[in-house]
Amino acid sequence: MVSRAKEVGPKRFRESAGRYFEEFELGDVYEHRPGRTLSESDNTWFSLLTMNQHPLHIDAAYGAKSEFGRPLVNSCLTLAIVTGMSVSDVSQKTVANLGWDKVRLTAPVFAGDTIYAESEVIGKRESASRPHHGIVTVQTRGRKADGTVFMTFERSMLIPMRGHAVDDKLDY
Repeated sequence: MVSRAKEVGPKRFRESAGRYFEEFELGDVYEHRPGRTLSESDNTWFSLLTMNQHPLHIDAAYGAKSEFGRPLVNSCLTLAIVTGMSVSDVSQKTVANLGWDKVRLTAPVFAGDTIYAESEVIGKRESASRPHHGIVTVQTRGRKADGTVFMTFERSMLIPMRGHAVDDKLDY
């Protein structure tokens, strides 16, 4: 996690997490930690909360008859968790997510799997319409503990330059 302490008063410091636009370099890879072990409850609650009632996610008997032999973890849950893992490194200072592209699901994920994520900077440019901001694009990979890549996607974000993030302006 990228975190710095900013002095805001005598012997008083405030945590500031994330990266400014200037800190991203093409080709840099950020390994996001900690990982997350997914539980059956995570999968069931997320699937039902999002109204995804496909039995492959919530019915063990159905999953046992599938080609996987057991229920699959909902891919929208893994997308949300992998994205969340990347926030402190990649998008903590982001003004806006601009889009997710090329989402690929390359291997199944099951309850009990521990997943990790990493993001590679694949694009960076100053914003044409927002002074003091830039657009950063990363390719993020979700990996199981055994190294299997189960997901990849690209995400673009509007990120402020140094001195122009919301947390640079807070005075409370």
